[in-house]
Amino acid sequence: MTVTEPQQVLELYRAAVYAKDVDALVALYAEDVRVFDMWGTWVYEGATAWRGMVAGWFGSLGSERVRVEMAEVQSTQTGDMALLEAFVTYAGLSAQGQELRSMHNRLTLVCRRGQEGWQIIHEHSSSPADFQTGKVMLTR
Repeated sequence: MTVTEPQQVLELYRAAVYAKDVDALVALYAEDVRVFDMWGTWVYEGATAWRGMVAGWFGSLGSERVRVEMAEVQSTQTGDMALLEAFVTYAGLSAQGQELRSMHNRLTLVCRRGQEGWQIIHEHSSSPADFQTGKVMLTR
């Protein structure tokens, strides 16, 4: 599927995560993507490295699914580049759809328009840390 508008990236991201569809999610990313993720690794360089993380994440869910909700989305586009920013809630759902847990973070995506349409070339997800304890705040 060719993504014709940068904001479509967010909808396709949400759908791919909920479906636990590794191929659909990774297809949103350019081959040369650079991802600053929150968990355990400072940087993922390239779509192959990112695919490994995504496959591990989805595989760890068992029968659970993840609902992604985005709030206060902001978008800026200049030519073939776009910046998408949002506050994101990731909610773990049981096989029956009951919410088991959730966490909040901040998400910034830089997208580039190419022959395949809009693709993510940089992702940065984060949550603030408490200065006194150093613990990450996963609720907003």
